Amino acid sequence: IFQVYLKVKEPVFHQVMYGMLVFTLVVRSIYIVTWVYPWLRGLGYTSLGVFLLGFLLWNIDNIFCDSLRNFRKKVPPIIAVTTQFHAWWHILTGLGSYLHILFSLYTRTLYLRYRPKVKFLFGIWPVILFEPLRKQ
Repeated sequence: IFQVYLKVKEPVFHQVMYGMLVFTLVVRSIYIVTWVYPWLRGLGYTSLGVFLLGFLLWNIDNIFCDSLRNFRKKVPPIIAVTTQFHAWWHILTGLGSYLHILFSLYTRTLYLRYRPKVKFLFGIWPVILFEPLRKQ
């Protein structure tokens, strides 16, 4: 199936496949925070919310591209740069994806009986640290 994916050059195909992958991850994550590890709702829903905000801004940029370009020509550069919603899409979906990876690592290490802890580098950047395996 991977070979088919590489041979198809249609962008819509790749967008649909990406959408299906994201949808699958969201459904899996909602299941985990609802039934398996409900105390991880904050991390799970934060990753989803950040990702969806990026997706929303990307769609706004696609729909209102001409209007946003005209607006940027009329305002100071510091304001114009903040309306580059395609760039915000990259930043926010990247951050949302990173947070989802942390969420996935956390749930996996819990399953493997490690004791993961979320720490914040410089007080802002979340990382996961692991403690040794629990003895059985």
